[in-house]
Amino acid sequence: MFSGIVQKVGVVVGIQDSAGQRVVLIGTPARWHLAAGESVAVEGVCSTVQARGARKFRVIYMNETLRRTTLGALEKGSPVNLERSLRLNDVVSGHLVQGHVDTKATIRRIRQDGPARIYEFALPTRYLRYIVEKGSIAIDGTSLTVVAATARGFSVSLLQYTLAHTTLGTKQPGDRVNIEVDLVAKYVAKLARR
Repeated sequence: MFSGIVQKVGVVVGIQDSAGQRVVLIGTPARWHLAAGESVAVEGVCSTVQARGARKFRVIYMNETLRRTTLGALEKGSPVNLERSLRLNDVVSGHLVQGHVDTKATIRRIRQDGPARIYEFALPTRYLRYIVEKGSIAIDGTSLTVVAATARGFSVSLLQYTLAHTTLGTKQPGDRVNIEVDLVAKYVAKLARR
């Protein structure tokens, strides 16, 4: 479980593709002492540290993860949002995020709104029912508040701090991002259908 508060932006230092999986090597942030088996959110995807060294750690992704997320597009040198898993006594400054990405969204438009930037996203129709104005959403592992929900997607407003401390500040219209809708919204929708 995560809070959607990105702790570091890491860099992919190596990729090895083979049948049915992708091995990604990521530079270990300074002062992070990771253990094999630990969970780390990488671009919002809950990832198990398979092995670690002083300067890098290894995660492996299966086909289902590559189909559902943007991790298949990573290259050596790609920046990635990183967050270590929550401990029971941690403050949840964002919202509860599982790291189980639901789908991908495409950035339709970015516009300036005073010191902030409004990002508009196109989202697959089947996920629109989980998006509500002022509700929570995780985009590439970043906990954000929905500014507006539309018939085709949604928008969020990003402060300069978020733009500078996550990979979202480097994104452009047409780029795809990982989306995890609010966990509570999924359960409520399922109960309502019954």
